[in-house]
Amino acid sequence: MSTYKAINLVKRNEGHIGPELFEMVEKTAPQPADGEFVVKQAYMSLDPAMMGWMTADTDSYIPRVELGTVMRSSGIGEVVASNHADFAVGDQVMGMFGWQEMALTDGTGVNKVDKKIPPEMALSVFALPGLTATQGLFGCGHPKAGETLVVSGAAGSVGSIVGQLAKAEGLRVIGVVGSDEKAGWIINELGFDGAVNYKIDDLGAKLDELAPEGVDVYFENTGGPIQDAVFERMNAHGRIVVCGMIADYTSANPSPGPNWMRIIKKRLKIQGFTMPDHMHKAGELQAKLAPYVQSGQVKYRAHVLEGLESAMGGLSLFLTGDNKGKLMVRL
Repeated sequence: MSTYKAINLVKRNEGHIGPELFEMVEKTAPQPADGEFVVKQAYMSLDPAMMGWMTADTDSYIPRVELGTVMRSSGIGEVVASNHADFAVGDQVMGMFGWQEMALTDGTGVNKVDKKIPPEMALSVFALPGLTATQGLFGCGHPKAGETLVVSGAAGSVGSIVGQLAKAEGLRVIGVVGSDEKAGWIINELGFDGAVNYKIDDLGAKLDELAPEGVDVYFENTGGPIQDAVFERMNAHGRIVVCGMIADYTSANPSPGPNWMRIIKKRLKIQGFTMPDHMHKAGELQAKLAPYVQSGQVKYRAHVLEGLESAMGGLSLFLTGDNKGKLMVRL
């Protein structure tokens, strides 16, 4: 390839996510200098956190994507040219390569992936979703057998893994989803104990039915009305893991939080976390996750969009709830 395509961010996310925020450009294929190599991407990951990276906010856990630069994303591909001692042509690698067909890198943050692992599995389980689920559940949620866990965004890439890990650890697991199809999937395929469809169910009544003894761990991915309903049902010494707030990523006026009196009464621990703080433990987290995958206790499904340009409209699926499984783009 003498040229390749890339997608730049050209407008800020101010409440709507769509193709008008991006621009497709064509670039000359890079040539690696000493200590560099070139990756031809096969798949790019689409993640809810991207919507936050596109805003004007400069007070966040990771720098925003600057206008006129390639949109940030993780991906997996093959090394096609190398002047790096640790990476050879033909290696399958994963890293933050951005929305582009090719990427030039010095290897920082890039990991080799065994070619026996299909790219869809790598991005769905062993990349950011699996790392986030493992760190958030075990590092912040501290699950104990016999407890009840509720996870929002339960059919998504992170939430589905959180729920399966918790089931494997002996917890009762309730997932919050946005459709009956997703409810059926997490119960019948993933083994969840119950599901709440936030679009049609009476949230409080459904939670009382499924978690009559209250909630010990809440893994928060979405925000919205379900947050208040779960918060009011937290047990003493419960833990709330705040991983994402999809409902507020495009909102000009984010929802206010619940009153803190219950935090005192129930001695709750509420912890927000982001994976950039823990990426140095990626190998350790993958090693912890792998036995669950190998034993069949963690399953996944991938929602694959075709072609680089599909990324420009793909993020909107997180807002409509039309994504089914780990969202990614095949190049």
